[in-house]
Parts: sequence; structure tokens; C-alpha cells
Amino acid sequence: MRAALSLATIFVLTLGAAGCGQGPEAEKEDTGTTEETSGSASSGSASASASQAAVPEADIQSTPELEAAVDEYRAYVVGETDQLVEETALFTGAVLAGNVEEAKETYAPARVHWERIEPIAATLGDLDPNIDAREGDVPDDEWRGFHRIEQALWVENTTEDQEEYARQLQADIEQLQAEAQNLELQPADLVTGSIELLNEVSAGKITGEEERYSRTDLFDIQANVEGSEAAFEALRPSLEQSDPELVAEIEERFGAVYETLEPYREGDGWVPYTDVTEEQRRQISQSIDALGEPLSRVGQALEA
Repeated sequence: MRAALSLATIFVLTLGAAGCGQGPEAEKEDTGTTEETSGSASSGSASASASQAAVPEADIQSTPELEAAVDEYRAYVVGETDQLVEETALFTGAVLAGNVEEAKETYAPARVHWERIEPIAATLGDLDPNIDAREGDVPDDEWRGFHRIEQALWVENTTEDQEEYARQLQADIEQLQAEAQNLELQPADLVTGSIELLNEVSAGKITGEEERYSRTDLFDIQANVEGSEAAFEALRPSLEQSDPELVAEIEERFGAVYETLEPYREGDGWVPYTDVTEEQRRQISQSIDALGEPLSRVGQALEA
């Protein structure tokens, strides 16, 4: 029988190991973006304002309402992995067909579903680095996944020699989908997960180091926030019984984050992250911090 997967363990490992969130600073490449690209990795002022929310330990006694919350969130995770498989197939299919522009167009939409549930892969063997490692996170002869292909698409403007990486990525995503079917959770895992997905933004996304070639970082940031909100929404019925004022405060803060991000929408997607100034990045990170504070009180409220 497969061992139960605890999201509390998952998210701690993700922040500690941070294979995909704490990589080395991006080397300057001729990627066709402006010189401001280097500003996203010279993270001093932007990242300094993005303090990670504390993750309290919660001893939450299960109730029928909380069991329903766990079931709801588990269904969310499974649904996201299903969509991840479908969207990644569009991306890898374009790579295999040698269609550079289509591959670029389908890259970020596929990653949205990964970013909403990303830390789950941290306890699933090598799935996290295989899918999401950036250059320098692993030995070069082991580097594969989204970011390996991203580099070829945006730096070299080619899909040449990427076919095997595309096949491997699709297989790894399908393995993640299969593993997610066995996911076992506790109510405290949802509390931890909601906070840690915000910390994913503070730990690396806000500096622009995640999507160093495509500059599609805003897709990732929005997706991390949406994943955090999904965990909170599952807990809402129980939390409204114990602390309705906290629910209202968290709702307002989620709204403020989305409002802060809204000016950077472009069609169905987002502007390149190089178009977001250092001051604007600071505003985004401060909005994330403001949301993290009340979320850190959810566990205590559910213990009451």
C-alpha cells in the first residue's frame, strides 16, 4: 500500500530544498528581452519586501465539515493534474511538430496547472526536478522538463533536439497524474498548503528567476495565488463557524492581490515580467505579504 502523502511534509520540503524556487541567479542571455531582465534577478529591493508568512503548526481535530473540505481539495488537485496532462500535451505536441510559435503560446497555459499544485510533487521521487528544474538546479546531463525546453524556445528560437525532452516531460506529467490519485490529506495540510503556496511567490517568483527565458512569471504568480485560494475556499465552511471576521479579512486580502495583478493582464494572459518595474514588483509582493498574515491565523481559528 502506498504511504500517505502529507502536504505539510510536501510544502516544508519544497521550501527547504526549493529545487525549483531557489536556484542560482540567471545568467545574462541574449533572449530578445530588454536589459531589465537582469533587474528581475538582481532581486534586492523586490525580494526584500516579500517576507514569507509564518507557517504555524496546527492540531486540528477532524470534523465532518473538515473531512468534506479535504475531499473538496483533493478533488481540486486531481482536476488540476488532469488539466495539466491535457495542456502539456498541447505544448509537447507543438515541440514534437517543430512549431516554435505554437510551443511558446502553449507553454505558460500548461504551467498554470502545475503552479497551482506544484509542491505536491516534492515527495514523489524525482518528479519535481524532472518536471520543473531550472538550469543549475541539477547536473546538466540530468536537466530536463519545462525549463530545458523553455531555454531552447526563447534563447535559440528552436525546437531542435528537444523531442526527447518533450516525450519525457509528458511521461512525467502523466506519472504525476497517476500519483495524485493516491493523495491522502489532513485538514492541517490545507492550512499549511494555502500559506506555502504564497511563500512560493515570495521565495522565488517575485524576483523573476523562475521564468528567466520566457518572462511568463505573472502566469506563475497568479496560479500560486489561485492554488492558495482553493485550499482556503475548501476550509471556508468550517472557518465561518469559528471566525467569520477572519474569513472576511482573508477574502478582502485575496481580492486585493488580484486587484494588484489586474493591470498586467494582456488578452488571455499577462505582460512579460520585464514590463513590470521594480516598484511594481514590490507592490505585488507587499500585497502577497498582507494576505499571508491572516492566512497564518487559520489553523489557530480552526483549533478553537
